This record gives sequence, C-alpha cells and structure tokens, in this order.
Amino acid sequence: MACMATAMHLDMGEIENEPVRPKITDAKGILQQNREFLDFFWDIAKPEQEIRLKAIENLIQYLKKSEKPDELKYTLKRLVDGLAHTREAARPGFSLALGQVLSVFEEVSLRTAFDQIKEKHNLATVKKKLIRNAAFGNFFGVLALSQSTRLPKEPQVVLECVQLLQSLSLHREHLRDLPRKTMVDILSETSEEVFEEVLLGALQTDLSSAFSTPEQLQLLLVAMQKFPQVLKPKKLKKLLGTSTIITMDNIPKLTEVLKMAARSVKKDRLLPAVALDLLQISLKEDNFELFWRETIINGMLKEQPGPTHYLSYRLLGSALPLLTLVQLKQVLNGEVMRAYGEHVVSAQLPDRFKFAPEMETYVGDFLQGCDEPEKQLAVVVAFSLLTNQGYPVVPSFWRVVQHLRPTALQSYVDWLKDMFLNPQLDSCLDFSTRRQKENQEGGVQRENCIFRLRKWIIPRLTSIVENNQVKREEDLVMDVARFVFFHAFFNAKKATPDIPETEATLSVPLDEKTRVVIINSFFGLLQHMNHLPLLGNSPEVVARNQRHVQGVTGDGSMWIYCLVQYANALLNQPKYAQSTQPFSPEQRQTWDSMLASVRTLMKKSKKGQTPETSAFQQLFLLVGIHLFKAPEDLVDLMKDLQNCMEKAQEKKSKKKATGSAAGREEEPHWAEVVVDILLSLLSQPSRHIRHVCRTVFSNICPHVTARALTAILDVLDPDKDEEDSAVVVTDDQDSDKKKKKDIKKGKEDEEEIEEEEQSDASDDDSEEGEDEAMEEGGEVDQNFRIELMKVLQNQGALATEEDGSDDDELDDEAMMKLDGSIAALFLEQKKKMQAKKDEKDKLKKEKTLVRDFKIKVLDLVEVFLAKQGSSPLVLGMVEPLLSVIESGMSSESDQQEQDFLRKAADIFKNQLCRAKQYCKTVGDRQGELHDLLEKLMTKAQKLSDSSVSLYFFSASLYLVKVLRGGVPGASADGKTILSTEELRFMGNVDVERVSDIFKGALRSFMTRRKSPLSGLMFIDLFNRFPVLCVNLLETAVEHITTGIREHQQSQASAMVLRGLQSREVQQLLAGDPWAGLLQKAVGQVAASLETVVETAKNKVVQEKLVKALELGLFLVKNVNQQKLSVALEPLKKVLQSMREVLGFRKTGQMEDTYWAVMKHFGVIKPKRDRIRKTKEDQAELTAPKKKKGFLPETKKRKNRKKQLPVSEQGAADANTVPLGKPEQGKKKRNKNKKQPGEETPGQGLAKKAKMTQSAVKQKKKKQQGGGGE
Repeated sequence: MACMATAMHLDMGEIENEPVRPKITDAKGILQQNREFLDFFWDIAKPEQEIRLKAIENLIQYLKKSEKPDELKYTLKRLVDGLAHTREAARPGFSLALGQVLSVFEEVSLRTAFDQIKEKHNLATVKKKLIRNAAFGNFFGVLALSQSTRLPKEPQVVLECVQLLQSLSLHREHLRDLPRKTMVDILSETSEEVFEEVLLGALQTDLSSAFSTPEQLQLLLVAMQKFPQVLKPKKLKKLLGTSTIITMDNIPKLTEVLKMAARSVKKDRLLPAVALDLLQISLKEDNFELFWRETIINGMLKEQPGPTHYLSYRLLGSALPLLTLVQLKQVLNGEVMRAYGEHVVSAQLPDRFKFAPEMETYVGDFLQGCDEPEKQLAVVVAFSLLTNQGYPVVPSFWRVVQHLRPTALQSYVDWLKDMFLNPQLDSCLDFSTRRQKENQEGGVQRENCIFRLRKWIIPRLTSIVENNQVKREEDLVMDVARFVFFHAFFNAKKATPDIPETEATLSVPLDEKTRVVIINSFFGLLQHMNHLPLLGNSPEVVARNQRHVQGVTGDGSMWIYCLVQYANALLNQPKYAQSTQPFSPEQRQTWDSMLASVRTLMKKSKKGQTPETSAFQQLFLLVGIHLFKAPEDLVDLMKDLQNCMEKAQEKKSKKKATGSAAGREEEPHWAEVVVDILLSLLSQPSRHIRHVCRTVFSNICPHVTARALTAILDVLDPDKDEEDSAVVVTDDQDSDKKKKKDIKKGKEDEEEIEEEEQSDASDDDSEEGEDEAMEEGGEVDQNFRIELMKVLQNQGALATEEDGSDDDELDDEAMMKLDGSIAALFLEQKKKMQAKKDEKDKLKKEKTLVRDFKIKVLDLVEVFLAKQGSSPLVLGMVEPLLSVIESGMSSESDQQEQDFLRKAADIFKNQLCRAKQYCKTVGDRQGELHDLLEKLMTKAQKLSDSSVSLYFFSASLYLVKVLRGGVPGASADGKTILSTEELRFMGNVDVERVSDIFKGALRSFMTRRKSPLSGLMFIDLFNRFPVLCVNLLETAVEHITTGIREHQQSQASAMVLRGLQSREVQQLLAGDPWAGLLQKAVGQVAASLETVVETAKNKVVQEKLVKALELGLFLVKNVNQQKLSVALEPLKKVLQSMREVLGFRKTGQMEDTYWAVMKHFGVIKPKRDRIRKTKEDQAELTAPKKKKGFLPETKKRKNRKKQLPVSEQGAADANTVPLGKPEQGKKKRNKNKKQPGEETPGQGLAKKAKMTQSAVKQKKKKQQGGGGE
C-alpha cells in the first residue's frame, strides 16, 4: 500500500507522505480538509471517464453544501495544478472540473483563474523537460475558461486567452492544431461588439496571413461567417489585398492550404473543416464553379492519388446537400467523379484503401435528408452513369436506394428500363484503367459495353424489389417482374396498349449472353417474390404480416400466379409478342392443361384450403413457369403431375375405379409420383425450386408411403451406383453463375470490374501454363515413347546397332518431313492428354453435382422428420442415415463432402434420435426391431472409428426408446416422480435379450485393448434406462478390477458411480439388493486401490485412482447416512496403507478426494508445519538479479597493475591503496552468487601467480624503490 501511495504521490506532484493516502501539509494551518473532500481530486485523475464525471459532480455538490471559502480556494489551486498532469487521461478531467467550478461559482473571477494558470504553467520559467506538460496546462486552462460559458462576459480575459493560444501555436510538435481550433471555438461564441473592439486587433496578424496555414484560413472563414458586418469587403481588401476569398489570384494559395489540410488528416480519414467552410464561402460569393474547377480539378486532382484525392471525394459528398440541381449535375458529371470511379476499380485489389463505403454514407445521408425528388433522382442517376467500359462502378445492390421518395424511385426504375432498351453510352461518364488500355489496343467495343451495362441494369432492377427496406408498392414490383420476364423469354413485334412492354423497342437487339443473365435474374427474383411479405402500411397488412403471410399480393393471389397469367396473355397474342423459344403443339397443350388444373384447384381452395391443394397449386405453377426455360424436359413431368392430382382427388372422394384389385396395387400411389417429381425438380440448380419442393413436400408428408420414402433414401444410399438412379442430375451451363448470384448477389458486381481488368493478361498466362503442364506434368507415356521411336527410325533419324555409328546428317527435305511427323505425333498426344483431363474434370463436376443434389434431398428427410416424427416410417431411416454417416467418415474430406456429412449427422442426431416426437407404437415389428438393435450393436463393436460407433450406439438407444414407447405417468419435462411399477415399465422391450446385448457390448469394451466404444456411451444408457442400468451394474462392478487396462477400470468406476447416483436406480434396488450391491462395490474398490503403488508420473493410473476414490467417497457417505450393514473396514485399511505409500501431502483433485473419504472415517488431514527459511538460505536459493546496463564480472577488463601474486597478498595490504577499500569490496562481491564461468578474486590472483619469476622480481623492486604510494 505504501508503494501505491508513493506512486500516486509522484503522479499528483503533491508533498504527501502518509503510508495509505498522502497527507496535505499546511504550514499556516488554514486548511483542515477531510478525507471525502480530498478523494474527489484523486478520482478526477483516474483514467475511467465515468469515475471522473461522477467525481466532478460530487465535488460541485460538496462545495455547494460546505460554503467554505478556503475549500473553494484550495479546489481552484488543485484543479489548476492538475491541468499539467503527467497522465494524459487526467488533464481533460481537471479541465472539465475547472470549467464546471467556474460556471457554478461566479464569485471566482475568470481573471483570478487565468492569472493562476499563467503563473503555475509559465512557459518562460518552466524546466525544459516539463515544457510539454506546461503547454498542455495552458491549453487546458483556456479550454476550461471557454467551457465555463462566462468568457464572453469578460472581453479582456478573452483577449488574453486568444493571445495565449497564439503563443501556444508555436508548440505545434506538442499541441498540433489544437490552439487554432480553440481560437475558432472562442470566436464562434464571441459577440460582434467584443470581436470588433477587442479581438480584431489581436487577430490582425493571423487574419492577414490566412493563406499560410489551414488553421489561420479557417479562423478567417469563421470570422467572416460570424461577423459579416465587421469583415466587409473593404476590410478584407485591407487585410488580404482582395475583397473576396475566391479569386484567380488566391487560387494557388488556397490550393496549397487545402493540400496541407489533406495531409494533416491523412490518418484521421475525415474532411477538414476548412475545406467545407471554403466551399460554403465559394457558394456565398457565387464563385463555386471557379473554386471547383481551378482548386479541386486543376489543383487537388493533379496530385498523385492519395490524401488530396480523398479530400476531393469527401468534399464532393459533403457538397451534395448544398448545391442546386444545376450545380449537382455539373459536379457529378465532372473529373472528380471520374477520378473516384478509377479509384473504386483500382481499390478492388487486396490491401488497398477503399473509399466506396464512405461515399455510400455521404450519398445515403443526402438522400435521407433531401425532400426534393428531382435532386434525389439526379444523384442516383449520376452515380449509375459512372461506368468502367459500360459497367457502373456502384454495386447493383446499392442500399442507398432505400431512401428514395416513391416518385423518385418510380422515375429511377423508368430510367433503368429506358437505359436497358436504348443504351445511351454517350451519356455515361465512362473510363478505362491504364491496364485495360494496355490490354485493349484496338479500343473498347461498343457491343461489349452495352452487354456490360445491361448485365448491371437487370440485377439493379431486381435488387430494388428484393430490398425490403425500399418503400415499394405492388404495382412497382409487378412492373419490374413483367419487364424482366418479357425480355427473358419474348420479343416485341408490334406495339399494343394491352402489353406496355411492347410499346418500347430495343435499339440494340439482345444477344444470347444477355438473355442468359436475364433468365437467371428472373428466377432469382421469383425466389424472392415467393417470400415477399405483404406490401403497404395499413393495419390490416401489418396484422397479416404478423401471421407471416408471404408470397401473395394484397388480394390473396400468389405472385407466381400473376406472372403465369401475364405469360398466358403474351402467348395468346403472338401478333404483338413472340416467344424466343416458341412452344410446340404438345407443349402448348401442356401449358393450357396446367392453367386449367390451377383454376380447378383455386375453385376448390375457395371452399376450403387443404395442404394437398396448396401443394399441387405450387407445383403446377412452378413447373409451368419453368416450361419457358426447358420445355422439352418438363412436358412429361407435367403429365405425371396431372395424373398424380387426379389419383389424389379420386382417393379423397373415395370413388371406386373399375378394375381388379391387383391392377390397382400395381399402380404407384399419387404421393410416390409427387416424390419422383420433386426429386426430378431438385436435380435442377435453382434455389427457388428447392424452396418450393420443400414447401410442397411438407404439405404432402401425411400421405407419403413407405415406397415414396424409400425412393428418397435410395438417392442417399452410398452403396448404390449413381448410374442406377432414376434421377438424372442436370448441369445447367450457367449454374455456377446462378449459384453465385443466389448466394451472394452483390459481390458479383465488384468482382466483375477486377475480373475484366485482368482478364486478358491472365488468359494468356493460364493458356501457357496449361500447355506447359500438359507437356511436362506426369510420367512419360510408354506408348507415346514407342510411337516416337518408330517415327524416328522410319525417317532414319535414330541410329540402330545395324547402322553402326554413322554420323551422316539428314538433308533439308528429310528434316522437314521428320519435323512434320513429330509435330503430328505430339499434336495427337496433346489431344489425348487434353481428353483425359476433360474426362477427369467432367467426372469431378458430375460428382459435385450429385453431392449437391443429395444435400438438397436431405431437406426432404429433415422435413419428414419434423412433420411426421411419430410415424412408423421413420424407423426405416435409421440404417440409410447411418450408412451415409459411415461412408462420409471414410471418404474424401473436401468442403462439399464435409457439409453433406455434417448435415446428415445433424439430422440423425437432433431430428431423429433426440426428437421429442418419436414412434411409440410399433405394432407387430417388435422382433424386427430387436434384430435391428442386435445388428447395430454388433457393428458398433467392430468399427474402427469411435465417432462412427457413437452414432450406431445412439441409434440402438433410439430403438430401445421406440420399443419402450411412452412411459405412463411421465410428464413432458421429466420432473414427475414415478412409482417403482412405472419405472419398471419397458413396453415392448425384451428386457432380458436387450440386457444381454448391452452386457456383451460392455464386456467387449472392458476386455478389448482397442474398442470403439467408450464409457460415456454406457453412462448415457444408464441415465436414460434405469431398468437396463440395474441389469448391467453388477457386470460393471466386476470390471473395476478385471478391466484389461487401467483406463477401462477407471471407466468402470465412473459407470458404477453414475448408476448408483441415479435416484431411479436406488428406487429399483431398494432393500437388500441395494446393500448387497454396495458391499460388492466396496470390495472391488478396495481391491482396485490395493494395486496402486506409484502415481507420480502415470496419468492413466492417476485417473483410475481418482475415479476409484470418487466411487469410494459415494459408497462410504451413503453407507453412513443410510446406516447400512456394509463392512467398510477393508476399504479403510487400504486407504490407510495408501497414505503411508503415497503420502497425500499436496493439494489437488486426487489428494482432496482422498481426505474427503478419510474424513468419513474420522481421519482429518494434518496441517503442514511451515518452517520459515533464514535469510542465509534464501540468499543461497535466490538467483542474483542481473543489473540492466552493466557488464557482468566475467566481461570486465582486469586492472593487472593493481593485482598482486598470492605470495605477496598479505604483506602488501598497506600498499594496496589503488585497489580501494577491500572490506567494502568484499561485502559487495559476497552479495552476488558466483555465476557460471565467473572468476572469484582468489582464482584471478592465482592465475597471476603463474607469471615468470623475473617479472615478479622486477615488480617487487619497483614497489620497494618507490617507498610505497
């Protein structure tokens, strides 16, 4: 505590010496402060802001109540002293406290406070090393006076404060621009009269040199805004030489000042206040165009990209609310925007500073605060026209659109549609990066720019619908959806008012690439519209949205049905709209029958909506809308769906069809057909289809048959060949793009620019790399080697043994022929290698598609378990899911495989085994389930992977739970206390057979060195089924000593302990069985502890000992509490003998458990006698601390002239004055322990004794001749 007080004493700079808290020394005896009062100042200096604020508040309240002048005087002195505190966090606290005191207690004049500040922190008299603290003391003192709100009332103090701040500006290395900013703050609070009469003269120098620094310029600009009547044009003419700020003569000076300001805020990343003030002055002087053109464009942007460019961008964002519509269009179509676009493109590379998020904030704030739709539209259109070779630099999913007014939003959508139909590249502010210009020597192709622009516009339109924060109406959503659908699948032939999309024609026809982008965007939009909540703010809409009504319009129609009706209108008017893929007669008939079926279902749903009706409706509409994308593949699917619906209706209405019963049995159930259709749809890469299939399947779950479920599980079966599957996984050529778009749509736009920027160079490099890989990679093909040898021999280029060593060279014609043959051979070999590579890539892609398909099929399994968890059909899922998990654990570990395995394992563990709803009626399947249980437990013991064995064991426990069924009298939360008869209830479980199965597994675990089973599995069994626990406890007790290894023995102790702790087990074994079991356990524990001799280094033995002691503690405690007739003497003797062997004197889990057991036998842990070590012992044990900055003794150079031989050491004591005081030196050396390699004084002198005799004699003569010094 004394150390803390000393440290605080040094920090606060007070003369205080109390051990706990420094005591104020007052020679005059005026002050008699109490401890509460002094604590306020200690808290003000603390780094925590909350503590400081609370202390200031309490100090003010205390001074108000006390009303003692001496305490107020001391407070002022203490706060002024604290302004220059060495701790940086304390200075603002003292400054704020001083400002509050001066604000509350007006009897303290500002003159008095200011004089004390100048006297205490006088820069002229302070020591050089404390000049930084003194500068801060003056600054925070002026800041406190400014915060007191009394400064404008005392003009003379204001003047002196400004003069002090002017002198502090010289200490820029410490205070930077803080004094100038404070001068600006003081100026903004000063009245015009005080400024003109008092401050103007003092600020004359600063105002005259306004173009020197950003701070001085800002001071002038603030004064001009605050006191326009004082700083009139004539006054400015006198100060600056010009009557206005923005002039051609001042432009170079202003540019340099802005550059200085930009560099000063480089790390802060904010807009300097002087820049915004300068912008406002230019608007006030009506010279904005001159300022923007000369200062920003021709000045700031001429610098290299960096702080000056970022200041220009920030000034552009800040200027948006200040400009008129004409000025906005002028600025947003200029060089600053172009430079910003180039920055956005170049910043796509990693580790680059990205300004785009900051600009998005500027634009978002402007749109949110702007009430003029024209200005809003101008800004979003201008940013949309900033393009890189046709592709806008802003992302297609731009969140700022959510702030647009409804009229501006509608105008923006109309503008986007018009730009799509008639791309006006001349109106775009287009640019190309340096690398793009180098890679494209022939210039940018107009067709490519149009494609890139349209590729951005379509996602831009769909993102407006998909953003739930955008204030959109149903008409706008339907307008966008119709536009995208029309241009995805139709072309306009002739204009008609009935179809607005035909009234505007395309100036440039759509190419195939653009069409693919539109199709993918449409189905992504359809997916979102299926989840779209009701639009509007009426109370009815809000109430319906609380019921999670999605995918429908205000009148209850599904969005997809509205689009189907629109598509039908287009098909019925071929004169005006022509399909890009016209339907064949069969396909058109399929479309018409789909519409008829949907209308029939809608009529029935009006009477009463059922899950089946809703499912068929969604399926018909989904397949119908996809007819435009793949009509050939879906015609048969639609027919199956029609037949399926008819069968479902016949079954529901219970109409007897004519025909034999056998014939009816051969026909598949309608639910099976629906499942086949769903599997076929899931094979297509579409998130919308995946969601609809999941919804439809959840509706028909009650009707799913065993054969339908088997069809789903067959897809997941890893043992079946993929070629045998009835479902063919389709590969859409644009599926990758679509998946990327669906998963993370916004990211595509940013990556597009960088991808286009580096495409040409990377393509060339990749092609060369592939050629080299094909030529150099892999082993040499022996067949290719043989063919090459044949070619060389046929052309006579390869010498053979018969030819001898003939050195004749081939002529030119033969050489040309040889080159052609070799080139043809290598070309053929290259084609073969490429074919092998393509085949390998194809197989890999097919495998990826199949795995993705299986992941989607798992959705159906998950839905069925959630909806029909209590159905007996669930039991058929156990083995297939285990097969999936087992094969997944042993297969390759790529990311997709891990996702599939993780999802399958999660469904099996959480949705099946641990589900609250499970099958409780097994009917006549008891024997089948018992056989399955035995099969699973047998396999669990034979597996090599323990993690897989855990799933098989969990499946076995699930089967036991199913066989037992619901326990009578049990509550849902499991807190009900059951009777003994209810506890013994096991339903259809053959207890003897199941007990034998688990006993065999337990013996296998205890007798095998490498068993996949674990003790936690059996503990889980004991917790869930007390009846089986009772039957297995004796076996577990036996293996406390007979386990094959110490690990198994410790696990046996843990199992027995957990089983005996169970209240249900104690209830089932009440009476003599309980006492008998405890007696056996006591004997086994005693026998197990007898074998323990050494535990210091063997962790397995320690684990065994700890588990045995924990079990022993439970046994002894329960025997004593229940007063059972169980002999504990054998255990007591073993424990006492263990104490003699192992000691148990330390602390730890094992020792604490041991003494807890012995406590029940009346033996208390002895207290250790702590013997204090003497100082000599501590000095020997403590290693000497090495002083920093000093050489060790072994590194010091010895003074050879001052050392004597051993023989003369005693005789020369009187002549050793230069060696210093030997006693003190000896004490100093004795404090340090000898380091390795360090010489003692005796050793050093012994080495010197080896000098030659002549040298010793000469040295002795010199000493004697000198008479001693």
